Amino acid sequence: MAKVYATGRRKTSIAKVWLEAGKGDIIINNMSLDHWLGGHEAIKKRLKQPLEVSKQLGLVNIKATTLGGGYSAQADAVRHGISRALVNFDEQFRPVLKPFGLLTRDARSVERKKYGRKKARKSGQFSKR
Repeated sequence: MAKVYATGRRKTSIAKVWLEAGKGDIIINNMSLDHWLGGHEAIKKRLKQPLEVSKQLGLVNIKATTLGGGYSAQADAVRHGISRALVNFDEQFRPVLKPFGLLTRDARSVERKKYGRKKARKSGQFSKR
């Protein structure tokens, strides 16, 4: 099996993901997953979800580079990239991953600040007099 490439996105984060047959190594920004995310077990579990759903957890190596946003958004971008790479590797993973919403890009982003407001929706305190 050759290397398969896919791009994942979330908020302002972008992840470039390469997937190949191997023994289950996950390298992100030239660091192991445990070193990159530290003690954030919930985020690690969310990142591995596409591999668990498709039963490929110990069978493929993943190398990813991320940029932009925070570590949580970067992890979600890697998750999206892994899902897309699995589908590029074998089209039979599509019906397995789709019901979990793993192939859909999460398009939510921060709402812009409006003129005359303190934040996007917060306004100043009402003054009766």
